[in-house]
Amino acid sequence: MPVYALGDKQPRIDPSAFVHPDAVVIGDVHIGPESSIWPTAVLRGDHGRITIGAQTSIQDGTVIHCTAELDTTVGDRCVVGHNAHLEGCTIHDGSLIGSGSVLLHRVHVGPQALVGAGAVVSPGTVVPEGARALGVPARITEAVIAAGEFDAAVDVYVHNAHWYNRDLRRLD
Repeated sequence: MPVYALGDKQPRIDPSAFVHPDAVVIGDVHIGPESSIWPTAVLRGDHGRITIGAQTSIQDGTVIHCTAELDTTVGDRCVVGHNAHLEGCTIHDGSLIGSGSVLLHRVHVGPQALVGAGAVVSPGTVVPEGARALGVPARITEAVIAAGEFDAAVDVYVHNAHWYNRDLRRLD
């Protein structure tokens, strides 16, 4: 897998995490236990830090970046869907970020919240705990997501991280 240091900025990847060989991890990136980074995902911690918590999946094609002023943090037991773009934002534990969504600078997604597929969450937006954000621009509906609603999706990807670490092999 392409994992790169950039000067003194070096990724820290927990040994139980799975990073697919076609994902790219650069610089100040921390990936927690039993998390998974899937094909063509790019995590580029050049100007700031990217932190991925425990048991979180960053799915295929997702781009995660940061700025010199704004780190990007994804908490524990989160699911980040395919082709999402996260930059300078904070996602709290137990949240689901839908495929193709865009979360920009200073966005805060509270615990157990949902950002729907294709949503664009404008800079500085706060998605409260248990809320969902849908649309372009995203509109927020509060108190609609139950605690643990995404546990099954998280558990599938935790299982997949172990399975792929154990059994993935390249065939030429």
